[in-house]
This record gives sequence, C-alpha cells and structure tokens, in this order.
Amino acid sequence: MTNVTLKTAVLVGLLAGSNPLALTQIAGGNPGSAEALYSQLQSVGLDKTRVYKVREGTLDRGAMHISLDDGSIAFTADVNGRITGAFFRGDGEILLSPPDSIERRSLAFFTGAAILEEKFSTAYLRFDDDVYSELKSSLRTPDEAEGFASQWNTTAQNLALQDALRLLVSFINTSPGTAAEPADRFLHAYLQGGKLGTFDVRYDSLAPEQISAGEHRIVQGQDFYDVWTSFAVPSAAKPNTAVAVSARPTSDFDISEFKIQAQITPPTELAATASLTIVPHRDGKRLLLFELSRLLQVSSVEEDGRAVEFIHNPAMEGSQLARRGNDVVAVILPAAIRAGQKLQLIFKYSGAVLSEAANGLLYVGEHGTWYPNIGFAESSFDLEFHCPIGWTLVATGRRAEIKAVGTEQVSRWKSERPMPVAGFNLGKYYQTSVRAGNATVVTYATSNVERGFGRLADSNSSIGEIIGKNPALSLNSRPDDPTPARNVQIVGNTAAKALEFYQQRFGPFPYSELSLTQFPGNISQGWPGLVFLSSYVFLTEQERERFQTDPKVRLVMEQTTAHEVAHQWWGDLVSWSGYRDQWTMEALANYSALMLLESRNPAAFRELLQKFRDDLLAKDHKGRQLTDAGPVTLGIRLSSSQFPSGYEAISYGRGTWLIHMLRCMLRDADRSKGRSKNASDEAFLSALRKLRTEYEGKSVTTAELMNVFESELPASLRYEGRKSLDWFYQGWVNGSSIPALGLRDLKFANKDGATAVTGTITQEHAPESLVTAVPVYAIGDGKSTFLARVFVEGPETQFHLPAPPGTRKIVLDPERTILARTR
Repeated sequence: MTNVTLKTAVLVGLLAGSNPLALTQIAGGNPGSAEALYSQLQSVGLDKTRVYKVREGTLDRGAMHISLDDGSIAFTADVNGRITGAFFRGDGEILLSPPDSIERRSLAFFTGAAILEEKFSTAYLRFDDDVYSELKSSLRTPDEAEGFASQWNTTAQNLALQDALRLLVSFINTSPGTAAEPADRFLHAYLQGGKLGTFDVRYDSLAPEQISAGEHRIVQGQDFYDVWTSFAVPSAAKPNTAVAVSARPTSDFDISEFKIQAQITPPTELAATASLTIVPHRDGKRLLLFELSRLLQVSSVEEDGRAVEFIHNPAMEGSQLARRGNDVVAVILPAAIRAGQKLQLIFKYSGAVLSEAANGLLYVGEHGTWYPNIGFAESSFDLEFHCPIGWTLVATGRRAEIKAVGTEQVSRWKSERPMPVAGFNLGKYYQTSVRAGNATVVTYATSNVERGFGRLADSNSSIGEIIGKNPALSLNSRPDDPTPARNVQIVGNTAAKALEFYQQRFGPFPYSELSLTQFPGNISQGWPGLVFLSSYVFLTEQERERFQTDPKVRLVMEQTTAHEVAHQWWGDLVSWSGYRDQWTMEALANYSALMLLESRNPAAFRELLQKFRDDLLAKDHKGRQLTDAGPVTLGIRLSSSQFPSGYEAISYGRGTWLIHMLRCMLRDADRSKGRSKNASDEAFLSALRKLRTEYEGKSVTTAELMNVFESELPASLRYEGRKSLDWFYQGWVNGSSIPALGLRDLKFANKDGATAVTGTITQEHAPESLVTAVPVYAIGDGKSTFLARVFVEGPETQFHLPAPPGTRKIVLDPERTILARTR
C-alpha cells in the first residue's frame, strides 16, 4: 500500500469540494474573532424578512446550470454583512454536462446518464459571492413569509456547518483575483432530486477541479461519499485542455523544516511540540490549513512567540476520509503573509493517538496526521522522542542520538534528505540487521500478534474495526498464536534481497538505513527509510496456509515486503502529483515486486498477472465487473459505495498490467531488431532510471510518466509515425476496457524463398477508439518467431507481414503481454 494514500487529497479536497465537512463549534469566541465568525457561519439560519417567491431564476457556474423555475426562497441572515446561503422549495432543475468521456462515463455509472439533468423540489445553497443580487430580478414578495422561514430554518442550520470552514477561508483570505489566481467564487447546492434522491453539486474557483457532483450513501454501516463527476473548467486560453489530466495541486505555502519534540506514554498518549518553518508562495493569506488527527487536541499555536487563533475540527465525511480520520486545523494569523517571507509556527498538542494491539505491540492510528502537515511536500525533519526505558522507538530519518535520562529513553532522528512525510513506531521489539549494498536493513518484531489476528488475516477489516467491535479481546497471546519475532531475520533477509535487486535496476537506495517494523492489522505502508509491515508478513509458510487458504491470495500477500521496499523509490523518492496520478506509484511498486518474483519464479509471476486480470473481470452479486468502476486515473474515487475496495484492486491490478504492457512493448521493439527470441529490458529500465533521476524529490503526473516512456520509444512503436504514447494514454490508461483479440482470414504467400502472411486481427469488448499494439508470432519447426507489433484500432485491422519461409501458423500474443480476455 502506498504511503499515506490521502495525504495530498485531503487539503486539496477541502477546497476542491470532494467531500462535505463535518465541523464542531468551538464556543466562547471573542466578538470579531475568526472563531466567532466561524461559529456564525456554521449555525446561521434563515432570515424571515428575506423570503420571496422566485420564478425563472438562474445560476451559472462554468458547466453547471441551476434554474429555480417556480417556488419560494428564503435567504440566510447576514454574517459580517454578507448573505451566505438560501433555502429553496418548488420546481427547479440542475443541468451539468461533463466535458470529456471519462467523466461522462463516471457520471453514467452512478446515475445512469452521461449528463446530469435532474428536476429537484428543494435546494439548500451555500455561497461566498452575491447570489442574492444575481437572483434579485427573479424575486417576488410572497404571502406567509414567516411560516416558510420557520418551517425550513432547522434544516438550513443543520446543513450550515458543512461549508463553514470553506466560507471562513473566503471571509479571511480575501483576494480581488488575478489572471494567475482567480477570484474566490464558491457555490454548493444540496438538492432533493425527483429520481436521484439527495445529492449535491459544487463549484469552487480555488480548486484544481472546480466542478463536482456526488452523494452520501451508507452501505452496511459504512459511510461513503460517491463522487459522480469532478473536473476542471477549460480555460479561455486553453479551451481544449484535457480535463482528465490531473491538475497539479498548488499550495499557498511550503513547510521547509519540521522540528518536533514528542513525549510518548504507552500505551496510548502522545504530547508534542511541533515547530514549522513556513515559506509562503502568495501574498495576502491569513488563514492557513493543516492536517492533524482528530484524536489529538491542540492547546496552542504561536507565530514567532505570539499566540494566534486556531480552529481544530473532527473528521471529514466521505468513504476514505472518515475511515482514515484526516482532520484539519485552521490557523488564523493576525496579519496577511507575504510571499517569500518565512515565519515560524509552533503547535502544542496531545491526545490518545496510539493504541495497544497486544502486549508490547502498539500502533499509531493516525500515522499521517500525528503532526501538523499539508500533505506530501518535501521537508527536512528533526524529531526528538521521549519514551519509557524498555520500549524501542523507530522513526524516519537517521538516528543521530540515543540516551537514557532517568527513567526515560531519549532519541533524536534527523532526515538525511528532504522527505515528503515522517513517522514512527513503538514496541517491545526483538531486532536483527543485515547489510544490503551500502545500506543496513534493521528489522523489528514482537513476540505477539494483535488480538483478533485470525479474523484480520482473512478479512478486509482494519485492526481498529476488529478491536472496536470486540473490545473484550485479550491483549495476551494464546498458545496457538504465531510468534513474529522468530522470523524477524527471514523478513530482514527478504527486504535486503529486494533492496539489492532494486538498486541494480533503479539506482542507489536514497538512505543509509532501512527499518522494518511489525505493524498490527492487514495493511502495510512504506515511508522514507521506514516500512510498516503487517504481522502477516512475519508468519512462516505453514502459518500463512493456516490463516489464508487461497494459494493465490497467499502469493499476493507474500510480495508485501518487496512491494513496500519498492515504495522507497516509487512513492517516497518520487511521489505522485494529484489524485489522478496516485495509481502510478502503486503500480510501479507492485510491478517492481513482480519483477523480483519473476527473477526467481517466472511461473508465479505469470500466475499473479493472470490473477489480477481475472479479478478485474470477476462479477459481483449484481453482475458488475471492476472494469465498470472506471480507469486508474479516477484514483481514490474508484473506492465508492459500489466498489468499496475499487481503488486498491484497480490501481494494483490494472495499474500493474499497464506497466507490464509498456515493458513488453519496449522489449519487443528490441527483439524486432534481430527477430531474436532473446530481448532486453534495457529500454524499460532506462526509462525507470530516468524517472528516478528527473523526478527525484518531486511529484510526477501520469502524463509526465508517459513522456518518460516516450523518450525510449523506438520507431517500430510509433503509431501513425509519431513518437508518442498518446494512443496508450487515452485508450488504456484513461480507459477501462479489457478486449478480446482474435485472428481470421489468414493467407500465406510464398515467393522467391520468402513467405508473406496477411490476415485480420479482431478486437471485441472495447470501444472503437481503442488502439492496441498486438504482438504477432509465426509458428514453425517447433519454435515461435516474433514478427512485429501490429497496431489494432477498432473492431478489426488488416495486416501484411514477412514471415520465415514455410510459415503456416500465426498466433497473437502467446506470451500474454496484453491485458486481454482469453478465448
């Protein structure tokens, strides 16, 4: 699993509007303070003096058109002299037309139609611009105005808190707008549709994707937010911009350095002081947003020694966000910041952010949010931890110091290079070490597995869910429980072999030491120089068979260590840009692990690829396949109420196949030079080394990844004569189909000792626009000979190729290098 999958998405999503916010009121704010303003914004009700009949009112925001055809509308009371909301009841209609095929397919998957055209009977609107004036010409004074406002006031107040923080940003970070940075315009509509039920649509000019629509759903007790569609409004300067291409998120500021002192009191408590060096990118901002776990309480925030206002809220709603608990702290500065002028913020906070899964086995439930941060962004870290003697603490960075002070152990960890994220783990560990090239691999494990382990190893539940449902489960181990510490050396050796394999292919390991720690639950994570490995990884082969009876699932899980070590390159050293690009790091890490498996066991390598393909084609109880969820570029949106595990399954499964297809195309291009059976991976590995070199310490978009592979593209793989992978990007990366390939109308012609073959390649279960580079082989004299890659477009494509003399049989892709259905 990638390191903290939602780090960037959280803060971008706050402004992008992927999910509403559930916020708490902090009482007692001083009049005129941001806290008092926030309190008003989250509880504002309807103004009985502003109730009107409305007819033929319209609101247009980019591709979103809302019409209030006939009904009554009540506006909210003023907040700081501004109207920020309204409630409508009557006949209305929403029209929203996504500009590209990907978003139209996504919308159709959830709603049954590629265009959102829905009549609604009620609407609650929240906005930061002058909607009142926009509708003024359509307003009429009604009868019984006070009755309408009273009837819907409670509903309006309940919904008001959802957008309070977003509106606070608008009130405090005021900006007239420029060509580079548009003026702040925000409109969020909660609608009661005639066919689709309750859903919402949103326009946010500050977001990378300004328009979105979706709905909340509760399925089997889990709360989901299904994003139906989300896209950027094509700019006037670039009207044909491909909206499915990830807009690179930009922040108002960077954090160049973290200095954190943390006091840990097992089994649950953490108290910390975090000093952040802030480097602003823009003038005029006073409100800064940070992530911090809801399990921690902020007691103070200081700027250069002076106390400043802050607001800390509980978890955002939404399928992934609610489960992972990524929370937000708003810091309000007394004066607007200036670009390039550094400032220092000091946060003091504490709380029960740790949990005890077994005796001596702790876990930090909010790894990505145990300190204030802004998502994935390269920073320097200086971490100091205080914990009781007898416990072992392992953190990201290099341990610069460790000493005993009374009954405490004090350790200091400093990053060897800027890193996107920092973390730690704590336990009563046994440890071992082994060298791997120029690095040391240190592995830590306890003598216990977590309570409820048997249920976790064979389920999709998290450790928190198991313990939450079964709080009486004992911390003590049972006689038949596995003992991870017995296998700590084996796990370390496995990681060391993976490290050496990757260094030979991708370049040097970027740190001096790699630490592996046992982590309770069925999830593993790879961070810079620190890997959290599920207790399952520490089992013997016999124990794995006991807890997981499916041999193919066991084979997948056995790649966990190699997968997480690969994240040291793909995910940590090079990271993903926007949520649409997140799949790239999962796919590269997963395929790196499969390459290591292939070097030892080619048959198992092929077996796993086929498992991924079969999983994508398997039907659920409603007859749907994972391919229906959408392409890899929908990112975390793939996990929805329809497919709760869609992101993991598709980014691992289809994503891995996409990397495999690129590798095999480059290999066949090398093979075609001499029509040899032997082929080199040099072009593929050259692309990966180039990716590492050019994007080290940076984030990469999907389009940029394609550009790297294009740089290695030989003439034989140039579709329509262009050195471009646009056909692969549009059809395979931004597509979700798995075609079936066929061969017919074969003819062989012999002349002057040479053989030519003609025929037709068919492609079914795919859109007509899909282009596939299909390898064609000749079979004869007990051997197969690679002829060429034929670009197949649409349902059928004719080909004409030279073949070895006497050829009488042609086959397509005998080595299974294409994600295709078997016939």
